[in-house]
Amino acid sequence: MSKIAYSNDWPDIDPTLYNRSARLFNVIKNVLSVRIDLHADPQVLQGDIFLFNHFSRFETFIPQCLIYERSGVYSCAIAASEFFDEDTALARYLKHVGVFPHDHPRLFPLLAAQILRGRKVIIFPEGGMVKDHQVIDKQGNYSIYSRMNGVRRKQHTGAAVLGQGVALFKAAIRLAVKRNDTKQLFHWQEQLKLDSIDQLIAIANKPTLIVPANITFYPIRSSENLLFKSVELFSKGLSLRQSEELLIEGNILLKNTDMDIRTGSPVNPSAFWDWRTKLLLKWVIPEIKSLDDVFNLGSAPKNIPQRLLGKIFVAHAESARNQYMEKMYAHVTINLSHLASTLILHYIGQGQTHIEKNLFYSILYIAIKRLQSNPAIHLHQSLLKPDDYSDLLKSSNKRFEFFISAAKDAGLLQEKSNSYQFLPKLCADYHFDTIRLENPIAVYTNEVAPLRIVQETLVAAIQEFSMTDNLQFAAWHFEDEMISFAWEKKIYSKPEFEDINQLETADADASPFFIHPEAANGLGVLLIHGLFASPAEVREHGHYLAKQGYTVLGIRLKGHGTSPYALRDQRWQDWYGSVQRGFEILKAYCPHIFVIGFSTGGALALKLAAEHHYQVIGVSAVSVPLKFVNSAFMLVPLLHGTNKLIEWLSSFEGLKPFIENEPEHPQVNYRHAPVRALYELRLLIEQLESLLPNVIVPTLIITAEHDPVVAAKSSEQIFELLGSKHKQFRNITASRHGILMDNLGGTWQVIDDFLNAYQHKLPAF
Repeated sequence: MSKIAYSNDWPDIDPTLYNRSARLFNVIKNVLSVRIDLHADPQVLQGDIFLFNHFSRFETFIPQCLIYERSGVYSCAIAASEFFDEDTALARYLKHVGVFPHDHPRLFPLLAAQILRGRKVIIFPEGGMVKDHQVIDKQGNYSIYSRMNGVRRKQHTGAAVLGQGVALFKAAIRLAVKRNDTKQLFHWQEQLKLDSIDQLIAIANKPTLIVPANITFYPIRSSENLLFKSVELFSKGLSLRQSEELLIEGNILLKNTDMDIRTGSPVNPSAFWDWRTKLLLKWVIPEIKSLDDVFNLGSAPKNIPQRLLGKIFVAHAESARNQYMEKMYAHVTINLSHLASTLILHYIGQGQTHIEKNLFYSILYIAIKRLQSNPAIHLHQSLLKPDDYSDLLKSSNKRFEFFISAAKDAGLLQEKSNSYQFLPKLCADYHFDTIRLENPIAVYTNEVAPLRIVQETLVAAIQEFSMTDNLQFAAWHFEDEMISFAWEKKIYSKPEFEDINQLETADADASPFFIHPEAANGLGVLLIHGLFASPAEVREHGHYLAKQGYTVLGIRLKGHGTSPYALRDQRWQDWYGSVQRGFEILKAYCPHIFVIGFSTGGALALKLAAEHHYQVIGVSAVSVPLKFVNSAFMLVPLLHGTNKLIEWLSSFEGLKPFIENEPEHPQVNYRHAPVRALYELRLLIEQLESLLPNVIVPTLIITAEHDPVVAAKSSEQIFELLGSKHKQFRNITASRHGILMDNLGGTWQVIDDFLNAYQHKLPAF
């Protein structure tokens, strides 16, 4: 069957069909496991031509939908001509949603007309999938592998040619306005189907902007997936190329994958016009009567000025291409696999055959901390959220473990007890259609190769490692606590949490604090606040202790000081993880540490003491809740179970996810207590009872005589169960629970006496 000839014009976008397609995309997006995140300034979205790198097939229809979702503006795109060879339903659909065949003889005039009508144009300037992500050659020049020719070539200049042509036509419109050529202006208005000449003039006065954008997928998986198995089952056999694409892209769609799309600053193609160009434009612009005249300058010039301008435009297009490709590749979203891969290949380049595990973890962590302060790059959120990277030094990072597992499965690394061995496959050459399967380390490294700062930072981290002591790591870890606090506030400040957040009254500084006294006595104090509170609850006491020479760290328990919703999502193990991190930070500064905890913080302090850390020389637990005054607390497990059942059976979060709380300190405590948090407290208490005999360090138990929250026998029972031979019990005359924050009945002095008693028994520092 012969190919259908293209008409000079092209069907206009069908708004109904386009809108329906956008809605369908949103439905599919919610079903798939890929998380699509467009990082774009609203002003950038005012650009005209949007460029994207090309790593997978399915990404080609996503930009149009995202731009429409954000701006409400239609976008046009370019597709391979084979989609239009026959008059099929697919061909008709593509025509009516703004897709043009790449070989249409009037492609540029048609796309330019769309831009002048206020539409966007989507272009993939690489001209094909770049599976190996290798976009820079050995000389440092931008180029990619061409499957068609089997050689490397430059990225396309089509976007620059299009943008330059639109800018030239706008100049012709402005000249017609200046000459008051109403007839010509009216003709162009009708051709472009605009509402008025004023609209045409407004468009002509707007700069034509090319917006480069980068799409980064993370992680890249190559394991079998449902899509691959389904196609393989019903087909007679897949080619190598088909198998590879189904494996890689099926995993992107069906397994948790992040798709970060970042836009760079726009490129104005007319900014490259020098004095020679502007001189020729004075001759050529008056001769421009149509968009075809603009784009025929290079192929069919009518005179010498047009021929000269056409040649100059070619050079300008190449300059614009180089600029927007550089910006495109500079906006890759850097992730942990990029860093690990680049580090591995750097060591191989240095002739190394392995890397020690501890060195590997430490260099990566140092590099992350250094890159975080660089505003010129973009980090994946997992390198910005301490919860996702701070455990690297403990060799228990899930993302790193996934990376290593994939590398081992691909035969690239071999894990030893204390090192990772580099295998020969890492340095082998691979077919374009297998490299994503065979050597993902090379693919990750290639993707960030345009960003020299990545390798430079890793090399600097290697050198810095030998000079980095525990104090520096501890300082970074405390910084991570501050960053984690900021992230939690950001996440739980979204509109979906506003129903509870707007009712909260806590406004005291809830951030963790670390106080280094001028005249340090060598002793550290770890302060742990109570449930529903924040470090604000113990901050004043912390400053009081610091004046006595103690180095004081007030840790924030996860879920506290931000939103009751944040607390609802935590387990008691998460609270204890905060305590452990605080202890690790403080012990880098102090060889001996006292731990002071209030209420739930006291329970966590006792648990820490029960683990026999030699740095812990004493613990003070104030108002610890083993038993409660309000017997309704016994119903918490039932209510929590009911909530979980309702959540499972319906879309609601539970019968009663929050209970109203009337705190003694509304400026510090949540007014809405998550039932889940109370349930977690019960679980913590149940474990604490069995741990108390293991607490053998000097211990001070303090309770309020008429505590309205904790039953009087609670502290007595704790005291009896303690395994310490040096334990004290103090009953404060007070009828409030928060005796530590308010220093009721001389609570601080009681603690001072305890600290002083055991401080003097320590060896001199």
